[in-house]
Amino acid sequence: MAGDATSLAEALRMGRLTASEAMEASLAAASRWAEIGAIVHLDATLGRAAAKNADARLSRVPNGGQPAPLLGVPSLAKDLGGPFTGLPTAAGSNLVDRGADMADDSDLAARLRAAGLCFFGLTTVPEMGLSLASEPATGPVCRNPLDPGRTPGGSSGGAAAAVAAGIVAIAHATDAGGSIRVPAACCGLFGLKATRGVMPAGPSFGNHLGGIASELALCRSVRDLAAIFDAAAGNARGPFADPSLAPAPSGPLRIGLLVETGDDYPTEPARSEAVEAAARVLEAEGHSIVVMHWEAFAASVAASGRALRDIIAVNLGNFVRSTGLDASLAERLTQAFISHGSRLEATTLWATLDAAVHASRTIWSLFDRVDCILAPMLASAPLPIGAFPFDHDDIDLQIHRMTAFAPLAALANVTGFPALTLPFGADGDGLPLPVQILAPMGCDRLLFSFAARLERQGRWQHRFAVAGLT
Repeated sequence: MAGDATSLAEALRMGRLTASEAMEASLAAASRWAEIGAIVHLDATLGRAAAKNADARLSRVPNGGQPAPLLGVPSLAKDLGGPFTGLPTAAGSNLVDRGADMADDSDLAARLRAAGLCFFGLTTVPEMGLSLASEPATGPVCRNPLDPGRTPGGSSGGAAAAVAAGIVAIAHATDAGGSIRVPAACCGLFGLKATRGVMPAGPSFGNHLGGIASELALCRSVRDLAAIFDAAAGNARGPFADPSLAPAPSGPLRIGLLVETGDDYPTEPARSEAVEAAARVLEAEGHSIVVMHWEAFAASVAASGRALRDIIAVNLGNFVRSTGLDASLAERLTQAFISHGSRLEATTLWATLDAAVHASRTIWSLFDRVDCILAPMLASAPLPIGAFPFDHDDIDLQIHRMTAFAPLAALANVTGFPALTLPFGADGDGLPLPVQILAPMGCDRLLFSFAARLERQGRWQHRFAVAGLT
């Protein structure tokens, strides 16, 4: 079987293989799949030490006892966010010295390790996460294992490629403008941008981005996503109050159905049809469908694009200034973002943030009519390698290209609502047909419930087995 992290953890718990054997299988798979460029930094010694420690922990679990949920499962961290002790992130850029002193675990990294994950490397990202492809000038170019001529998405593209190829069953990822959900959609995986405030971002808050960013993982099943969510969520210790996480409700619910994304960002018919098919499955279970239209979302999507542009630009400008880095070492498009952020007036930024607040209020009003919203994740199949070039300085063009590819991606980040993507079938080329589900604040578990119902339809099958599971 193809397997997932939960099945690998069960095999480890039952003694069918050791954590050290699982790690060796992942290291061998990383070598076999080197040409897809999923991994930018690999430390076999670190991975083997983590696996050895996991084997010791497994040996101490009493018969019938429950160890950490993913104890001994190999994993990879993203070259952005975190940090993870022992893994020197550089955000896909020459701006940052990968050999510099490494920080201690972030709160999230510590929770992922406590859940049992054994990290042995870093996955490829676009420079500073500024793209929905993962092709940094520093290399490597990351390719989709389902079609190496296409992108696996970004900015967590390396993580998605590694999980889809089976190098690992689960990988750390971050999402500030769709960066978990877009790669999941490109590679036939499951990804969640959690409710704002649910996931820890401290202690340094280096990837906080004014609250639009959220970190978690890319997964091969809903149960993996739910398990890692439960291990990481809650008690985030700032800067927001912990949201109250509602249990998944029972009984018939109202499902908002959005299948079209406007003339500026049109979604291909096959992808809209997958969304409608998912809605019909849920309708057959007794839920009601409420048809929604792009006009209700368009202004909020536009405001979200502007907020994403200005927040990441100001963050980069401040990062370069405060650390004394040489901006000329960055790629041309990155330099343009840095320049925009360094010159942006406070009053202009404030107007952008104020519009984002009103966008959140607008989406709240939609949830007065429905309990969740089912919508497209991608407007097209994964784009060809090179579709998001960095050899220009038009940052608005970059935001437009990203919105055209994933029209509703940044909306969840900027407004704060949880959003989950999952594969719901395959197109004629064998590439995933993803759908996205959005829910009110704190209703992350409702997303898991609906995603599990759709997953049980069996419309998508992973092409490659997880290393260590045959």
